[in-house]
Amino acid sequence: MTTDRSRTWASTMAGYRTARPDASARPGSAVVGGEVLPHPHGTAASGPGIRRAHAGSSFLVGPLGRGWSRLDKEAFEAEHLVAGATRSHGAGRRLVDEEPDATRTCFERDRDRILHSSAFRRLAGKTQVFVFPDDHQRTRLTHAIEVAQVATSLASALHLNLALTEAIALGHDCGHGPGGHASEDALDPYVDEGYDHAVWGADVVLTPLNLCQETLDGIRNHSWSRPTPSTPEAEIVAWADRIAYVCHDFEDAVSAGLVTPDRLPEAVRRRCGSTRRLQLASFIEAVVEATISTGEIGMHDEVADALAAFRLFNYEHIYLRPSSVEQGNRVVRLLRALVEHYAAHPGLLPPSRLRDIDASSPEAFREAVTYVGGMTDRFACTQAVALVGYPVNDLPTGFDLPTR
Repeated sequence: MTTDRSRTWASTMAGYRTARPDASARPGSAVVGGEVLPHPHGTAASGPGIRRAHAGSSFLVGPLGRGWSRLDKEAFEAEHLVAGATRSHGAGRRLVDEEPDATRTCFERDRDRILHSSAFRRLAGKTQVFVFPDDHQRTRLTHAIEVAQVATSLASALHLNLALTEAIALGHDCGHGPGGHASEDALDPYVDEGYDHAVWGADVVLTPLNLCQETLDGIRNHSWSRPTPSTPEAEIVAWADRIAYVCHDFEDAVSAGLVTPDRLPEAVRRRCGSTRRLQLASFIEAVVEATISTGEIGMHDEVADALAAFRLFNYEHIYLRPSSVEQGNRVVRLLRALVEHYAAHPGLLPPSRLRDIDASSPEAFREAVTYVGGMTDRFACTQAVALVGYPVNDLPTGFDLPTR
């Protein structure tokens, strides 16, 4: 049905022309939708016509002379970033050499590639804490975005490389399989090096993007149990990841009725408050203050102890509660059934993964793990039911199959 709203939207298809189309437009005028209007700044646009997004647009951002090039950005970094920050100039080592971009630094290109990747998009359908979350609970995608917000706040305050920080933060969980951390337990036995989401994300999932070594190193080593990363920006992301998930996982658990703010340890409530806003502000400020005063990225003991107590509380009351453990067990059984089925029938793998490999060979299992690890929660469930005849009553709770 055609409505006034749709006709209005369609009328903007070509935008609004603002340059003089012919001699009838006096100097100092502009043309909008065919009507000659006075130019707001007294001179008409010269040269080829341009289109604007809004009929009344009169924004001028010049004279520019030229845009800000990659070389300009690298010169700005050299002058303004703190000593020890990662500079884009001289960085950007990639597995396959590429010509530098004219306007973007190497790390800006990495950030953009991650944002536009299918691996990043699929995080929208992967578990953060709650399998099949409701409308107000986090997914793995929203977690990554919140980590990027915390990380860039820290990097900006400390004069570190924002683009590298954001690239690492956005990409740090792209190696997660469906069903949250339980996917690591599920997929671990099938690959020689084990399945660690940080390493798998950097070394397998994001390899097609040909990212810089600094970005991959930060993703590979963002977990606190991993080796120290090679850049301070990656260390910032490690803190941002923990700060973000401790605060937002608690908020999601409160919204689900699992815990209440008054149950938080006294040290946490006294030092950081009972709301996400206060908690995030406290932890971010603590990292900034400690880093400025010492030159080392970290937190002073009192706040670090509060963060640790907060995280322990989440483990005891959210992550390791009996129903969470049961959901994890269901995820493990589901994903292992899928991997073993695809490894036994490699012809079912998608064309992008299909090669001449022997059924149930180590290579077949690796391809199966790569494919299953990339699935969203819902796709993994539907595939298991359709291909394996997986029992619906053993699927992770919250999955709804259409009735036949």
